[in-house]
Amino acid sequence: MKVVETKIPGVLIIEPDVHGDHRGYFMETYSKQKYEEIGITNEFVQDNMSFSANRGTLRGLHFQNSPMAQAKLVSCTKGTVIDVAVDIRKGSPTYRQWVSVELSAENKRQFFIPQGFAHGFLTLTDDVEFRYKVDNFYSKEHDRGIRYNDPSVNVDWGTLLNGIKPILSEKDEQGPLLDESDCNFEYKGDK
Repeated sequence: MKVVETKIPGVLIIEPDVHGDHRGYFMETYSKQKYEEIGITNEFVQDNMSFSANRGTLRGLHFQNSPMAQAKLVSCTKGTVIDVAVDIRKGSPTYRQWVSVELSAENKRQFFIPQGFAHGFLTLTDDVEFRYKVDNFYSKEHDRGIRYNDPSVNVDWGTLLNGIKPILSEKDEQGPLLDESDCNFEYKGDK
């Protein structure tokens, strides 16, 4: 397994070992022991999956406030997405900065997003299946989001959105800007 560190400490791109032959391929999508060796010690308690039918669907930017904050290990098992993590920890040296990575069924990459980050993705193809491992259970009471196009964050969603309105849920369409959000994350140093 190859681990790619990003410009934000703790946000990691993981490229699992894929063993292929004439029949297809095999890969471990998660091994507690191997992930602990690379510093991911979170205990994942819930797996989620989403399906997006159309190219241009944008989900995010989502997070859960403390004490129900979630770290996520995400992957795209069908289709292709641009996946984004935004540091929303007040006082962090990388506050409001973001990292993006292309995840696809073909490249089999995973993206690790620690607690204290907003997360979202944009589908680059039709028929996208997206999987999440999370280290805390879903809590409607703590579920939050910020607007995907918040100018203070300025995520570059790529050329797909140049002049085109993404397909959004009502919740995402009406999400607050980060400065209007009740986000309760405070920076406590990097691991």
